[in-house]
Amino acid sequence: DRQTLVAVLQFLRRSNLRESEEILRREARLLGEDLGGSVSTVASSSSGVAAVPAVPPGKGFITCGGVSHCITLSSFRLSYELFLFAVGGGVVVEDQPDVSAVLSAYNQQGDPALYEEYYSGLKHFIECSLDCHRAELSQLFYPLFVHMYLELVYNQHESEAKSFFERFHGDQECYYQDDLRVLSSLTKKEHMKGNETMLDFRTSKFVLRISRDSYQLLKRHLQEKQNNQIWNIVQEHLYIDIFDGMPRSKQQIDAMVGSLAGEAKREANKAKVFFGLLKEPEFDVPLDDEDEEGENEEGKPKKKKPKKDSVGSKSKKQDPNAPPQNRIPLPELKDSDKLDKVMNMKEAARRVRLGPECLPSICFYTFLNAYQGLTAVDITDDSSMIVGGFADSTVRVWSVTPKKLRSVKTAADLSLIDKESDDVLERIMDEKTASELKILYGHSGPVYGTSFSPDRNYLLSCSEDGTVRLWSLQTFTCLVGYKGHNYPVWDTQFSPYGYYFVSGGHDRVARLWATDHYQPLRIFAGHLADVTCTRFHPNSNYIATGSADRTIRLWDVLNGNCVRIFTGHKGPIHSLAFSPNGRFLATGATDGRVLLWDIGHGLMVGELKGHTDTIYALRFSRDGEILASGSMDNTVRLWDAVKAFEDLETDDFTTATGHINLPENSQELLLGTYMTKSTPVVHLHFTRRNLLLAAGAYSSQ
Repeated sequence: DRQTLVAVLQFLRRSNLRESEEILRREARLLGEDLGGSVSTVASSSSGVAAVPAVPPGKGFITCGGVSHCITLSSFRLSYELFLFAVGGGVVVEDQPDVSAVLSAYNQQGDPALYEEYYSGLKHFIECSLDCHRAELSQLFYPLFVHMYLELVYNQHESEAKSFFERFHGDQECYYQDDLRVLSSLTKKEHMKGNETMLDFRTSKFVLRISRDSYQLLKRHLQEKQNNQIWNIVQEHLYIDIFDGMPRSKQQIDAMVGSLAGEAKREANKAKVFFGLLKEPEFDVPLDDEDEEGENEEGKPKKKKPKKDSVGSKSKKQDPNAPPQNRIPLPELKDSDKLDKVMNMKEAARRVRLGPECLPSICFYTFLNAYQGLTAVDITDDSSMIVGGFADSTVRVWSVTPKKLRSVKTAADLSLIDKESDDVLERIMDEKTASELKILYGHSGPVYGTSFSPDRNYLLSCSEDGTVRLWSLQTFTCLVGYKGHNYPVWDTQFSPYGYYFVSGGHDRVARLWATDHYQPLRIFAGHLADVTCTRFHPNSNYIATGSADRTIRLWDVLNGNCVRIFTGHKGPIHSLAFSPNGRFLATGATDGRVLLWDIGHGLMVGELKGHTDTIYALRFSRDGEILASGSMDNTVRLWDAVKAFEDLETDDFTTATGHINLPENSQELLLGTYMTKSTPVVHLHFTRRNLLLAAGAYSSQ
């Protein structure tokens, strides 16, 4: 307002900050005006003690002559920020404070007997406001309820807190029930000291995205009613991300809310992401039509005069959205990798083109009598081996081709082999050790994640014992135990290029490792609860993590920054899958929904409803036409990915405000549902020719 502006300008003049004064005058269009007269405002607070005003989003405070002035940072945000910087004024730094500092914010308090009245007054106001504002302002109910309850508990008004909780907890959205259960156990000030959920809620501002009209309506109401208690909480504990434009509808808001700390700030999804694929190296591909004769028992093509095949010579143009080839150091291709790529290309030539008219066959691997408790599954890229992690701390590897698993001979036997012979790789294998199954012992707790390396020489497993182990598939022994997590490690995955791998666990962080370093290369911190699943982007420059805080984050491997935060799931995330072109991400959670995200724009672009239980497995077909989802409801569902991603509305307005328009009916995208008798689906894998493999353990209940 004008009064405040005049006061600020006078202060600038007294402090000889002529330049800042000029900028501010120019922005406020007060260039030639005289600044006579002194201005004073009085700071008041609910308890009658002058309180230091909290800085609300979009506002800054300066103190001039012992009087606090609130300045609105709207059209002249930059000048004010420069000005605040110049006078060393109240610059807000959002940091992770310690517990006592966090809790002390609850010292300012009003009359405990009036809390119910304050809350029901606001509730009545919101419920009676226009429909367009009601949906947006209803987002305030949950964070206000939690903070008012915690404030009562902290100030030892236990009976008022109990009454407040009992009266209003039933009004909260169903997806907050788990959080409310934890909250209901905090009934004394002492309980709050060591409680993680409590700390999360306190240290991370709850983010609400509200249109300017709705925000002004709320502000006006609270100021008219002089409801300082609620206004203080809004300023102190909430981050209101205000946008210009139409308020969002209830459906649009419901699609995006539900995480532990509200929605993501729009700023969080603005960074550029190189989601394109890296250019494939070029090499010659031998052509052989007689497939069976052309392969020896190793499955490797026989040496022939290489004729150039169109697949190998067709050099892909550099994808404009791809990261620079050398942005992160990637391992060089070995000869065996090149051979494998050749095999891959030949298989790809025989790949079945999938679509609504041509669905894949599904081959289901059922683990029978798995009394040890199956907790993790992975299948090699060439579909030759399958691994299971079990609750009895074993890792079991099976061959699913006629070729048995063999170990390398002992050192004494190896010294007798002629190293120059053509079939030296065959001779080093010990036929006496050949078997369909190998059991790997080493972990001291249930094994929650397993991952084969792309070259099939190594296997990763992670466990409740806090370690990630690297196993050799040549000797079937443990090579390294990586110790970095102090608590259970829920998931681990190799990079599509090998060498790097990622792990995520109960300590709320994901770690990036390289096989030859015993310390992590990067630590990705930011989730407010367990990191439950991890996935590499196909170009290996990014890692997606899903968490029990009901958010998905995308991290940049190069610098460790979080470049995307996706909110919308109503339960812990348990599965992630990138589309083969790197543009989209599919996520599944305990809420039984599959959400689809556009990585470049940082937007939700689809919601697939149909499953009735947690989704533990998601996989795109090799060309990205079909998305398969597997769930604890004993079904595999196939979705039309091409249709889901076509005609996306990602204009600037949608990107700027988050006004997403999801199709009403996801059933149109559902191509098929396949029931098992009584086997929850824990893993899905498309072979190189697009046969879908699924796996799970038969449950007799």
